[in-house]
Amino acid sequence: MRDIATPKRTKEILDKYKFKFKKSLGQNFLIDANVIREVLHKADVTKNTGVIEVGPGIGSLTEQLAKVAKKVVAFEIDQRLIPVLADTLSPYDNVTVIHKDVLEANIEETIKEHLSDCDEIVVVANLPYYITTPILMNFLEQTTSISRYYTMMQKEVGERLSAQPGSKSYGSLSIAINYYTEAKVVQHVPKTVFMPPPNVDSIIVELKTRKEKPVEVEDEKTFFKLTRGAFVQRRKTIVNNYQSLFVDGKKKKAEITEMIEKAGIDPRRRGESLSIEEYKQIYDALEETVLEII
Repeated sequence: MRDIATPKRTKEILDKYKFKFKKSLGQNFLIDANVIREVLHKADVTKNTGVIEVGPGIGSLTEQLAKVAKKVVAFEIDQRLIPVLADTLSPYDNVTVIHKDVLEANIEETIKEHLSDCDEIVVVANLPYYITTPILMNFLEQTTSISRYYTMMQKEVGERLSAQPGSKSYGSLSIAINYYTEAKVVQHVPKTVFMPPPNVDSIIVELKTRKEKPVEVEDEKTFFKLTRGAFVQRRKTIVNNYQSLFVDGKKKKAEITEMIEKAGIDPRRRGESLSIEEYKQIYDALEETVLEII
């Protein structure tokens, strides 16, 4: 059987179903099976692995996953692709396609229903560029059952996920990802392996779910508000950014300054220079104040 992930076969399938790409859904289909197989080798997908995929398209990645994984569950939001996938993936009885927006899915329930007999659960996906961050955070906030994520994404977003303090790409997203996982860029992906070719460069990022968080916080919502608040305007100091985070912040600059200093942080530093451990120090210091986050 010919691989789906070739320019010729992809075009045949698109023509058969008179399928037109929707820019609003960020549809870029993989057309290089060798690249896909390399990805699956690095992702260490085996016959004991249960895989979750997001946005299978016409099944180019899904097909290769089905060949090496125990089971594959793929979320597809585009109704037009459901009959296409029923056709292209018909040879594989270990694939379940769910027609649903993954952002509205109960991930833990999905795993219990479809992947409970797998030794390991991983996410392998070519994520839609316009919604990469919400998808990843939705997974990370919902479940710890997924051990690894191996995802293609826009180069700029991938660099932010794995950025270190002090770098231009480092921000509140870097901190959130670091809180849940260990992230690293593992591969660059040329535009030529997609149809249509995207306007941006792509990379693959590996995220390994942490067994223990780098810091312990009781109120994660407040902690992440503190990290996001420090990056409202990157060129501003943390004390100036925090004036828009707290109720009557402009009137309470002195209290905010005192809180940051109690945390052992120079208020004149910028958010991008602080590590996740230093944000934990600010979080601890906040608990000893009467400051109220908006």
